[in-house]
Amino acid sequence: MYLLGIDIGTSSVKVSVIDAETKVKVAAAQFPEGEAPIQSPKPGWYEQHPEDWWSYTQKAIIKANATGKYNPKDIKGIGISYQMHGLVLLNRHYHVLRPSIIWCDSRAVAIGESAFEALGKDYCRTHLLNSPGNFTASKLAWVQQNEPHIYRQIHAMMLPGDYVSFCLTGQATTSISALSEGIFWDFKNNTLCGQLFEHYKLDTHYIPAIHPVFGTHGSVSPAVADELGLKAGTPVTYKCGDQPNNAFSLNVQQPGEIAATAGTSGVLYGVTQHLSYDAESRVNSFAHVNHTAEDPRIGILLCINGTGNAYNWARRILGPQYSYNDMNFLSQSIPAGAHGLMFLPFGNGAERMLNNTMPGAQLFGIDLNVHTPAHYFRAVQEGIAYSFRYGLDIMRENGIAPTKMKAGRTNMFLSDTFCQALTHVTNLELELYDTEGSVGAAIAAGIGLGAFNAQDAFVGKQPVQAIKPGKLTQYEDFYQQWKQRLLSYLP
Repeated sequence: MYLLGIDIGTSSVKVSVIDAETKVKVAAAQFPEGEAPIQSPKPGWYEQHPEDWWSYTQKAIIKANATGKYNPKDIKGIGISYQMHGLVLLNRHYHVLRPSIIWCDSRAVAIGESAFEALGKDYCRTHLLNSPGNFTASKLAWVQQNEPHIYRQIHAMMLPGDYVSFCLTGQATTSISALSEGIFWDFKNNTLCGQLFEHYKLDTHYIPAIHPVFGTHGSVSPAVADELGLKAGTPVTYKCGDQPNNAFSLNVQQPGEIAATAGTSGVLYGVTQHLSYDAESRVNSFAHVNHTAEDPRIGILLCINGTGNAYNWARRILGPQYSYNDMNFLSQSIPAGAHGLMFLPFGNGAERMLNNTMPGAQLFGIDLNVHTPAHYFRAVQEGIAYSFRYGLDIMRENGIAPTKMKAGRTNMFLSDTFCQALTHVTNLELELYDTEGSVGAAIAAGIGLGAFNAQDAFVGKQPVQAIKPGKLTQYEDFYQQWKQRLLSYLP
């Protein structure tokens, strides 16, 4: 028996097929191989075509099937992970009405800020656990206010994963986790937030049927099964946004656990049993994969806009002759603290964790007689590690008390310099795993199918590397110096 995981990213769709008994990946594929296009009709506006996500999904599945490593008809369950917050609108014929307004689009910022004031900040924090912000509900309100001819035709509103699941099955469903990431969910009353819908003058009948994250979201239609080589009736048994899914992929399900990613942007994602919110809206709170009203599990998400993006910038500045492996190797030759060279990695837009300020990327302490490219590479990595520590302290203020940090062995976590700096400055053990979102979605599909439970899903799963905090206590001094520099740039 096999399980299929689909990860709908901004740049591509990745699929993985795993053996349900061993949880081992037997095949994987990605489409496109390069970067999927993003349309930007105006500055700060970013859109993608939902039909492209479905096309990429089809091609990735067919590509995985072509490996010949499994019989597609032996796939018994499908899990879906997807880029969060995107708005997909369908008419009564279930045709897409407009391109999806995706997660990084900022056109609805003012609408969300106005709702925050009108509904009351305390109300939003205690019921929504967030400000309405620039999330999906505010994007839908933008369509209503600016594209009334589109709004009048809406029959269904979906998140990206809901749409791809609908294409597979013909059944429209969503989940509490999805609705919480869109800021539609009232946690206090465990229902759709009537006051938000009333304020925005939105119709609740656009919302699909609400199903559990781990549960049946429809079955593959005969036409799709024939096209993709799957068995008709194969159920979609899991569906969740990419950040909670990434945390699940690392077996971060309970309080005291925290997941980290450091791709283009960086994310810290921790779990609490409390309906927790940040009074300053520096972090976001969403329903985790295993959340229920009776036994809450809230995912606290903190984003750092420029992590891998900053490291890529460092490479571009000094020239393409340096590979990332070169940069990592050279940085290891420089002692902690980079002989006084420090870097602020905040040059990729307004930072939510810094109260939406834009201090910019800063390099300071330069000694023209001492510092080399190797110092530069180390300082950039340490600056990124310090930004994670700054964010972790915010999460600690919000009730997250991690005992260890988990991450996939990819992107910035391929660098020993970065991993060591992060471990020492946070004083947390770092466990690195060989996993990815599509594999996590496939494992989760097994839970939704009832093939195994959440406790058994990761039995025997060991990190490929574990890094414990050492005795480099000077990192705390370096961090405090870095923090003082950062604070001097903030209002």
